Amino acid sequence: MIRIRTTVLYSVLLILIWGTAFSVIKIGLEYVPPILFSGIRTILGGLFLLAIALNRGGKADFRKNGKIFGISAFFNVVLFIGLQTFAVAYLTSGLAAVLIYMQPIIVGILAKYWLKESLSPLKLTGLMLGFLGVIVISMAGISNGEISVTGICMGLASACAWAIGTVYLKNVQDTVDIPWLLAAQFTFGGLVLIVAGLFFENWSAIEWTISFGVSLLYTSAIGIMVSWMLWLKLIHSGDATVASAYTFGVPLVSIAAGILYLDEKISFTLFLGSALIVVGIYLVNRRKSLKAESTT
Repeated sequence: MIRIRTTVLYSVLLILIWGTAFSVIKIGLEYVPPILFSGIRTILGGLFLLAIALNRGGKADFRKNGKIFGISAFFNVVLFIGLQTFAVAYLTSGLAAVLIYMQPIIVGILAKYWLKESLSPLKLTGLMLGFLGVIVISMAGISNGEISVTGICMGLASACAWAIGTVYLKNVQDTVDIPWLLAAQFTFGGLVLIVAGLFFENWSAIEWTISFGVSLLYTSAIGIMVSWMLWLKLIHSGDATVASAYTFGVPLVSIAAGILYLDEKISFTLFLGSALIVVGIYLVNRRKSLKAESTT
C-alpha cells in the first residue's frame, strides 16, 4: 500500500512538473532567444544532474560510452529540447505540449520496427486517434491562419526526435550508468545549444529579469533535475510503466496552466484535436500498464 501511494505521488508530481513547465518556458521566452534559452537551462540541469551522479558514485567511462552519450544528447537534448522551445515560441504552451506528447505514439511505431515490439489493436487504435488529432489541429490552423504551421512542424519534429532518443535509450540502457548518461547528455547537449545560440542569436538580447531568473531556475532545477530524478526512482522501483500510463495527463495540465496563467484560448477544433491525441496517448500507454499489472 505504501509503495502504491509513493508511486502515485511521484507520478502526480512528475505530471505536474512536466505539464506546468511549458507555461514557464513560454514566460521565459519573453526575455531570451529560444536557442540560448534551451542551451542555458539544459546545461544548468546537466550540472545539477552531474552533482547527483558524482554523489551516487557509478562510472561514466567516457571512452566506452562517449558515442552513446553523444547520440543521446543529440536526439534527447539538442533536437528534442531545441525544437520544443521553438514550438512553445510559435504556439500556445498547451498546444505545444499536446503535439510534443505525441511522443509515446511515435515510439509505438518505431518500437515495432526497431525493437520488434508487437502493435496490439489497442495500441493501433491509439496511434490512429493521435494522428487524426494532429490532422484536425493542422487543418484548422491552416484554414483560419490562427495556428502557426511552423510551430506545428516544430512540435511534431520535437516529438519525433524525443521518440528516436527514447527507443535508442531502450537499446543501450543496460550498458551505461543511467545517472551519468543523464548528466552527460544534458551537459553536452546544453553546450551544443549554447554554441549554436551564440552563432545564430545575440547574447545581449537576454533580459536578466527576476521573471527570467525564476523561469530559468524552474525549468532547469525542477523541469530537468527533479523530474528526471523522480523518473529514475520510478524506473528503479519497477513502476515506470505505471507512470507512463498517466503521461496523457501532461498536455491536460499544460492546457489548464496556459488558460489559467497565460490567458490562452482554446477553440472547439483545437479542443477536439487535443482530445483525440490525449486519448491516443492514453490507449498507447494503457497497454503497457496492463502488461505491468498482469506480471505482478
